[in-house]
Amino acid sequence: MTGLGSAFQTPGVILTSEDAVIPDVIWISRERLANGVDEAGHLTVAPELIIEILSPGKLNAQRDKEVKRKLYSLHGDEEYWITNWQLKTLEIYRRADAQLQLVNTLLDSDTLTSPLLPGFSTPVSQMFLL
Repeated sequence: MTGLGSAFQTPGVILTSEDAVIPDVIWISRERLANGVDEAGHLTVAPELIIEILSPGKLNAQRDKEVKRKLYSLHGDEEYWITNWQLKTLEIYRRADAQLQLVNTLLDSDTLTSPLLPGFSTPVSQMFLL
């Protein structure tokens, strides 16, 4: 553990009065967390990393890959991971030119690392264990 931040499952994230989401998992730095929680315990700032697990269906995939990615880009997320448990793939989006852009699609046999999480490394296959 580096102590740089914390991970949370299914937190409420209120980005604006019109934009509230419940991602599957987030990682947020201690600095952002210290100033970004309302009285109800919702985040009111964008976490650095958001992870979504695709639900079956074309509309769900479109929502996560397009709508949510644009929303997260607007609010300053640094990384966005989309896991597809059916295909056992992990799409990695990183901030570049003020947008989250696809930088890699990892397969079950690959290893996941992130510049946000120094020292973190895990086989992608570990993410798909039941």
